[in-house]
Amino acid sequence: MAAVLQHLSVQPARSSSLDLIKWLAMLTMLMDHLRYLWSDAEWLFVVGRMAFPLFCLGIAANVARSRPGDLYNDGNLRYLGWLMAFAVVSELPYRLLSPMSSTLNVMPTLMLGLLVAWGMHHRDRMSGSMAVAALLIAGVLHSRLMYGAIGVLLPAALLVAISRYHRWWLLPATVAVLANTRNRWLAESSLSLETVAILLTAFATPLLGLWLFRQAWAPRIWAVRRWGYFFYPSHLAALHLVWIAL
Repeated sequence: MAAVLQHLSVQPARSSSLDLIKWLAMLTMLMDHLRYLWSDAEWLFVVGRMAFPLFCLGIAANVARSRPGDLYNDGNLRYLGWLMAFAVVSELPYRLLSPMSSTLNVMPTLMLGLLVAWGMHHRDRMSGSMAVAALLIAGVLHSRLMYGAIGVLLPAALLVAISRYHRWWLLPATVAVLANTRNRWLAESSLSLETVAILLTAFATPLLGLWLFRQAWAPRIWAVRRWGYFFYPSHLAALHLVWIAL
C-alpha cells in the first residue's frame, strides 16, 4: 500500500523528505494494525490515524506533478490499475484480520480519491466525468468505505493545499477530522482524552505531511518503490498468521 506514495515527488529528482513520508505512512499503519495482537494498546489506534492522510498526500502529490490535461498516459493507467488490483487482492487478508469490520479495506477509498483528484486537477470532460462517478459511488458506498465518502475527498483537499498552501492548509486538516468522525470506535466512545487525541492527530497529520513535503533533508532514505503495493496485503496476512499462532 505504501507504493500509493511512490510518485509523491513533484520534482524529477528523488526527495528524501518524500521517502520519509512514505515510511511514516507504512510505520503508522503497521502500528495501528498491531492492535489486533495487543488489544490493550489503545494508543496504537491514535498513532494509526496518521497513516491515511499520509497516503492521501501521496496521491495528491502524484497528481500535482502531472501537467493539467495530461490525463491519458501510461503512468496514470498503471497507477489506477495497481490501486484497483490491490483493492481486490487486499480484501481477503483484511477480512481475515478484521472479520468484524463493517467496511472494505482502505484501497477502494484511495482509488476513488485518486479519481476525484484527477477531476480537480485536469478539469476536462473525461476527468470530470470520472470524478463525478467516483463521488456518486462513494455516496452509495459511504457506509462500506473506510473513512466514508468524506475520506474520498481528502486527496483532492491535499491537492488544493499543495498548490495554495498558505490559504488552504486548514482544508485537508478539517476533512481528515471529519473523515475520522465516522469511525465506529470513535462514535461509540464518549468524549475523553483518547477521542480528543484521535481528532487532534487527524487534524495535525496533513499539516505535518505538507510541512515535510517542502523540506530538504540531507540524509538519503531507502526508497519505497513498486514493491510497496504488496506491503498492505502482505502485512495483513502476516499479522493474521501471528494472531493464529498466539
